[in-house]
Amino acid sequence: MNTQLSSKGQIVLPVELREADHLVPGQVFEIERISEGEYLLKKIRKPGQPGLVQWLAQCPSPDWFQPVESESTDSLL
Repeated sequence: MNTQLSSKGQIVLPVELREADHLVPGQVFEIERISEGEYLLKKIRKPGQPGLVQWLAQCPSPDWFQPVESESTDSLL
């Protein structure tokens, strides 16, 4: 998938990506330069936004959902 840098330095994320990741106008991102010509773009979660576990825990019948302990994958990047 390709996109183009505007004269203002803006990059448009294609609609397929915005829809797949539920991105909305005003969404904040962090960008990291990996090397020349290679960048990592990360969606920043706003404080107070519930994650999947919190969302599932709010289910009207909470006894069907049990959180599973796991290790973080943050160090894999």
